[in-house]
Amino acid sequence: FLGATAGAAAGAYGLSLGLSEAAIPNEYDGSQFKLKAPEPNAKSGGLLKYGVLSAPAHFDVHQSGTCSNMCTQGAMYDNLVRRNPLDSGKTIIPDLAHSWEIAKDGKTYTFFLRKGVKFHDGAELTSADVKATFDRIVSPPKGISIPRTPLFATVSEINARDKYTIEFKLSEPRPVNFIMGAFASGWNIIVRKKTLEDTNYNLRDVNNYPGTGPWRHVKRVDKEVWVMDKNPDYWNEGQPYLDQLEVYHLPPFTPQLGSALLSGRVDYGRALDPVTAKTVQETEGMTSTAFYQSVIQAVWVNNEKKPFDDPRVRRALHLVLDKPVLVDVVRDVAPMLVGGFIYPFSEFATPSEELSKRLGYQTDPTAQIKEAQKLMAAAGYPDGLKDVDFVIRDAASFKLWSVAIQAMLKETLKIESNLRMVQVSVWFDEAQAGNYDLTLSAIVSTLMDPSDYFNAWYTKDGPQNYSRWNNPAFDGIVQQIDRELDDAKRKALIRKAEAIMEQDPPLLPVSWERLYDGWFDYVKGHNPHEYFGVYDVNRFDTMWLDK
Repeated sequence: FLGATAGAAAGAYGLSLGLSEAAIPNEYDGSQFKLKAPEPNAKSGGLLKYGVLSAPAHFDVHQSGTCSNMCTQGAMYDNLVRRNPLDSGKTIIPDLAHSWEIAKDGKTYTFFLRKGVKFHDGAELTSADVKATFDRIVSPPKGISIPRTPLFATVSEINARDKYTIEFKLSEPRPVNFIMGAFASGWNIIVRKKTLEDTNYNLRDVNNYPGTGPWRHVKRVDKEVWVMDKNPDYWNEGQPYLDQLEVYHLPPFTPQLGSALLSGRVDYGRALDPVTAKTVQETEGMTSTAFYQSVIQAVWVNNEKKPFDDPRVRRALHLVLDKPVLVDVVRDVAPMLVGGFIYPFSEFATPSEELSKRLGYQTDPTAQIKEAQKLMAAAGYPDGLKDVDFVIRDAASFKLWSVAIQAMLKETLKIESNLRMVQVSVWFDEAQAGNYDLTLSAIVSTLMDPSDYFNAWYTKDGPQNYSRWNNPAFDGIVQQIDRELDDAKRKALIRKAEAIMEQDPPLLPVSWERLYDGWFDYVKGHNPHEYFGVYDVNRFDTMWLDK
């Protein structure tokens, strides 16, 4: 139906490896695409025991921003298109949509769905389900907050053209790789229209809503294990290879997770501490790898409470956080990187050698502390602050940081704070409600492109703008960044946006995350070595056990 052009494009761009974002064609026929394990002798059967943070505060994947949901529930669902697990998610491949067309003006994206795909409750997937899913993501109902909504800010219409064709119209074009990357986000799972209608479009309290994915819910024991069985009716015939998947709740960067892996109680562990990762790497028959994570570690400052609504106060706090020291504090717990408001390992970031000369990032903090004290005095707080409510997300790295940050604030600016620990996933509800003065945690993005996380984290109405920061000049520049297609001009605008944030911080960057995965070598069919984040590749459909 797409003709010779699309067929030629599919061949030229390589069905077996997926499509790099720089090479996504306007017409793509993936009707013959077949994803399978990279090894030629993949075996069927067996149980995979996987250890990861998996104690969600709720079960609505779309509303979530934590691995507690995605790293577990992602296995039960599919996307419109997806990231390729065989190349660490670096390319985009067909999923529930086998093919697509993108209009030459960049304002219409049309996807062609597979026929005969069944939800776990037996209902057939149609374009009505895709439309209902993205209607909720693009325009969340009242009381629903979805962090990925800004990705689709230009989507003006979603049309089910027929039972197996879904069309997205944009009010203005965006780079193709940005839009296709948004559709391929692991978070943007497809759920059934009837499920949304039956739950009043809120899935927070439903731990078993039907998906189309390779795994079906069996049982869940809170803070212990989530058990799933192979979906015998999965549309991708022959997959998954495994018979059963058990996801064990093991907190990140902890001896508990490390010992579970090293003792063989789990086959695969995610978010190991560096000491365990090194041991795994040195152990015969085991492998570990480190990769960048789509996460910032930061302190949010509640702009709705005085004196934190004053940019001078927030910049003072930003300057006295000794970031190289904070990275060093957790070196045996979690691998981290010094950075500012932009992913430090991306092409958009200020080079590290340049950043290290800037106040707030210097290894000798003397000058930045002096400037911070001047700012506090100018704001009217030369004697500091008392009884600051400092909410900490309960995790090993945050516990270490909280004590160090508390001491830095007291010693440099006479700010006295009270630490208040909250459960890992509950933190998101506390942050959303503004129940804090300062709070320490981490949030994720979907893409490395600033048009994603600038909108989600920093703009006035961003769903993860937990500081409630509002800078109209910044918001105006972000709109220009979103529209600009010239790479050089776009990067110049990003520098301007960064300069605003340095003087008027929306949050206080602490560090940027890396993760260690570790596994026994008999676990095959996966490739985590170059992940950007762990949220797009949680299907376990190509994994198998060589034992």
